[in-house]
Amino acid sequence: MRGHQGLLFLMRFLSRRGMFCRSCGLATYREMSAKTLWQGWWSPLSVAITPLTLLMNLGPRGRFRKLAAPAGGFGPSLDPGKSLLRRPEALLFLVPMALVVLAIPTLFVFGAFVQGAGIGKVPTLAVGDCVRNAGDWKDQDLEVVDCGSADAEYKVTRRLDAPKDECADGELLADLEYSPDKMTVSCLAPAR
Repeated sequence: MRGHQGLLFLMRFLSRRGMFCRSCGLATYREMSAKTLWQGWWSPLSVAITPLTLLMNLGPRGRFRKLAAPAGGFGPSLDPGKSLLRRPEALLFLVPMALVVLAIPTLFVFGAFVQGAGIGKVPTLAVGDCVRNAGDWKDQDLEVVDCGSADAEYKVTRRLDAPKDECADGELLADLEYSPDKMTVSCLAPAR
């Protein structure tokens, strides 16, 4: 039987060898696996080693279950006690696992809420809007602002709908992502 303990930056590998009767083998399996369930996750590598340790214990457990009930012997056999999932140690393991299982859908719902709230969305520019650029012109980060505010740096003068259209001298081009169809360029004239 094997056990594992994760200790932040250290790990401890445990094992018990011997000749076991059915009851003693099952008791040892349940005790070591239960302790591994709650002590085995507390170092970075233990996240991978703990499941392997638990899987390795399934082989001996299967062999113990095939044995006949103990008879005679030198002393009393160990009581196997409660099954593995009915022990308090296993419940300590189930609480964080339940939190992980609940966290995944919560993150999806939160992501949908954030996207639906407009956070991270690129604004669509209309002619007459005033904007400020929080980035540089290579990586534009345009934000629509009130034209009367001090933040207004540029005003959208027109869209280049036809291939021959051009912006006036001194005007800048907004990226395509700021147009409603993602294919039309908007001209930006300095607001001041």
